[in-house]
Amino acid sequence: MTQPAVIRRAFGPRPPLPDHLRTAMSLASNGVPVLPLRRGKVPFGNCPACVGNACGGRPNMRIPGPCQCPGVCHAWAAATTDPDVIASPAWAAVWRRAVCVGYHPGGAHLTVVDLDNADAVTWARETLPATRTVATTRGEHWIYRGAMTSRNGVRPGVDIKSAMAYARYLGPGSGHLTDLPDTVRTLVAAKPPTTPAAMPAAVAPTGEGTCPHGTPAYLERGIAMAVERITEAHSAVHATVYRVFLAVLSRHGRCGCLTDAHIARLFTAAQSKGETARHCADAWTNARTTLGL
Repeated sequence: MTQPAVIRRAFGPRPPLPDHLRTAMSLASNGVPVLPLRRGKVPFGNCPACVGNACGGRPNMRIPGPCQCPGVCHAWAAATTDPDVIASPAWAAVWRRAVCVGYHPGGAHLTVVDLDNADAVTWARETLPATRTVATTRGEHWIYRGAMTSRNGVRPGVDIKSAMAYARYLGPGSGHLTDLPDTVRTLVAAKPPTTPAAMPAAVAPTGEGTCPHGTPAYLERGIAMAVERITEAHSAVHATVYRVFLAVLSRHGRCGCLTDAHIARLFTAAQSKGETARHCADAWTNARTTLGL
């Protein structure tokens, strides 16, 4: 009996890879960086050591690093084409909890024009050159060859996902990839900066603890100092934003005095330093989770 036959009899056939892992390995073999997504189609949160990028982040996050964490940390920056990482024990438990596969379009030199409704799809068909298209729950992804800056809400129902962003993998789609047109690049160039009205709503905690603020001026002074600290940050901005959010919530998060207007001021300060609304919301959520709010 040959050795391979003995091995097969002793150990049986190799078990098939889970669907998500198999899809991820296939994408990675074609140069597409992948990551698992959890319920809600969002990345898994950072590990305790990396919460708020306290670890320093990774070089491609424009934050001094690198982070040596073996887990699925740092959202889109965790995306990889390395099969040893994708199938590693550190990622195995996460794949079992994943609901879908995400990928980093910019890392594959791609741009996804995410069309979120029928009107947006109609606009694309009338305005953009044909390319690879993938059906989504509410619209379509139009995928172009070429990377660019990512930005949400460039027009009603249209998001751009490329560099420093992730997209959900929904299948190979149909049609042939074409080069990224200037029309799409212009959408981002013309998009005005995010305003407080575009920020996530209902982010203020509603605690019921005893209020320690002798006067409203106490809270106002605390918010002003927090805004100043963020504004004066010259490096490790993401980590600074998280630490400021943590400090504000540790002092003012349990009595219910914080309002959405206060949070908007903090988010606006963070965005003036280059943070996105999504990063602000993630840092705020991580701070609340750390404090058990």
